[in-house]
Amino acid sequence: MQLEVLGKIRHPHLLLLLGACPERGCVVYEYMENGSLDDALNHRRNGTPPLAWYDRVRVAWEVATAVAFLHSARPDPIIHRDLKPANILLDRNLSSKVGDVGLSTALLHHSGAGGGGGQQQSTMVRNTTPVGTFCYIDPEYQRTGAVSAKSDVYALGVVVLQLLTGRTSPLGLAHAVETALEEDGGDSFAEMLDATAGQWPPKEARELAALALRCAEMRRRDRPGLREHILPALERIKDVAARAARETKALLVRTASSAAAPGHFLCPILQEIMEDPCVAADGYTYDRKAIETWVSMKDKSPMTNLRLPSKSLIPNHSLRSAIMDWSSKNR
Repeated sequence: MQLEVLGKIRHPHLLLLLGACPERGCVVYEYMENGSLDDALNHRRNGTPPLAWYDRVRVAWEVATAVAFLHSARPDPIIHRDLKPANILLDRNLSSKVGDVGLSTALLHHSGAGGGGGQQQSTMVRNTTPVGTFCYIDPEYQRTGAVSAKSDVYALGVVVLQLLTGRTSPLGLAHAVETALEEDGGDSFAEMLDATAGQWPPKEARELAALALRCAEMRRRDRPGLREHILPALERIKDVAARAARETKALLVRTASSAAAPGHFLCPILQEIMEDPCVAADGYTYDRKAIETWVSMKDKSPMTNLRLPSKSLIPNHSLRSAIMDWSSKNR
């Protein structure tokens, strides 16, 4: 089944099958430089740097798009059945790809009831022995053996909760997050968020947690639809995360440039390369915006802590020219 499935499907966030050797019983996949999501969540153990919160949000969206693609396969939708961090791989750019579709099953078409003779798509298929990984298996599937698209939704919810909290064990995680969300003040929930991921935006983190808990509902009928509800919600949160990622990258670039620049090119307040250097009344040169913001709140020099005789600023044209010349040579 694995070779049949992987040999036919292509998606940016599904692991690419390169070949197989039936005689040896092995398959060859594309190489993923950063291992699995499980490795990333276990960064304290293996020494890999922790995933930033905005990367985690993006990974959640990428995984959801891959699963939605499987569910939309034709002629028969494909259910993964073993979605978990160990089966989500990260490439050199931390882009994620869902692997191990070996337990997948197709929701076969069957004839419609009622004498119409038309073909209707089945919403679930029954297996006598549920397969998958404990804590990620749909409780209804585990109880009845009936698997559906909502079975993958359940596992996705558990994975998202792990991305939020950084916990490698999903056991009891949904209950703990739900309890923390219900407490007044939000401090308990904030404490559950993985601090190694950086400063989570409170509103988006709560939205993501609430969405994950809906996905991890015990009853299949209480879980949201992947395309109708989950993907649009993740898309909104991902846009916020993408903006934060761009701002962080820009800040790192500025910081790196500042570290390499001559010391007198840096604003004493911001410690960044000045864009519009101006001499203040204390005789020191600052970036115009930085010193204007400073004097709007304080009347003392940032350097001497003495009272500034005036708020006048004189453009430092020679220094600005030197900075521009240096910048153009170091781009």
